[in-house]
Amino acid sequence: MADICAADLPRISDPGELTFAPKGIDMYVGGHSANVSINLRKIGLREGEVSSVGAIGEDLFGDFVESTLRTHGVVSHLQRVPGIGTSKDLILVVRGEDHRYHVDLGANLHLDPDNVRAVLLDERPIIAYIGGAGMLGKFDERLVDILQTSRAHSCINFVDPVVPYSGKWDSLIRAFEWVDIFHCNNVEASSMTGHEDPRKAADALIKHGIGLVIISMGERGLIAKSRRVTLQMPALKVPIADPSGAGDAFCSGVIFGLVKKTRSGPREVGGLSSKVLCDVLLEGTAAGAACVTAVGTTTAVSRENVDRLLREQGSQILKRTTATEQ
Repeated sequence: MADICAADLPRISDPGELTFAPKGIDMYVGGHSANVSINLRKIGLREGEVSSVGAIGEDLFGDFVESTLRTHGVVSHLQRVPGIGTSKDLILVVRGEDHRYHVDLGANLHLDPDNVRAVLLDERPIIAYIGGAGMLGKFDERLVDILQTSRAHSCINFVDPVVPYSGKWDSLIRAFEWVDIFHCNNVEASSMTGHEDPRKAADALIKHGIGLVIISMGERGLIAKSRRVTLQMPALKVPIADPSGAGDAFCSGVIFGLVKKTRSGPREVGGLSSKVLCDVLLEGTAAGAACVTAVGTTTAVSRENVDRLLREQGSQILKRTTATEQ
């Protein structure tokens, strides 16, 4: 996805009003999978270890997405969709407020599940991260098949959805049995489960067979639950320039932490000890916090920035984290 972002706006214009963008209007590569792929390279995975699969249009936006991924050393498997534009997101960020997204679904709706399945079979990744489920058209309808394929080849299935454009979570809920790690925010968790309390929402999601549920709550931190551990971790304190991409950066940190800590198979993710899980989630929390300190979804995510936040605040975050093992 191409993200067109205006950050630090003084306000949203009224009809007919002109509002200047004090920090300019810029374009960045966006979309869950592209952001996570780029971030993984920036925080420490080597060239050749990260692949990205997606659909783009035959247009300048698609060229921009493809060239940016390659510049960051991401192995790209991009499907060009004739006659359909690359997906775009117009992001407006008013100073002191959360971002406002305006999405053109474009080529994402035409992602071919057979193309994704072929890459999975060819590369046999340790972790198969599926971002943006809910706005991927036929791919969403075949999500169970894709997850079964990756599970059969010992992949850890990590799913990070968006609110479905159809308004219904059915296809995702049917796939939960084959999901090892599931990440969403508290609003999405409430929409899926009917529980406003994130702890109750996590309990409801884990009953569907998910190995590890992680619910982000913005400045309130996160709730994580597996069959073995229930954990609550506070957020790091950083100046916020642009909250766009924080969840994707968090997921990249979690993936990096898992790769660094364990090479266990998918059925063991739910059995991680509280110590290992704290370390993995702290890596994700630091990556997410680094992300919001600059405009753009991947701009401020780097090994240097993540390590600095871990040095400055990591020990305090762990002291304030509560974890209970069953």
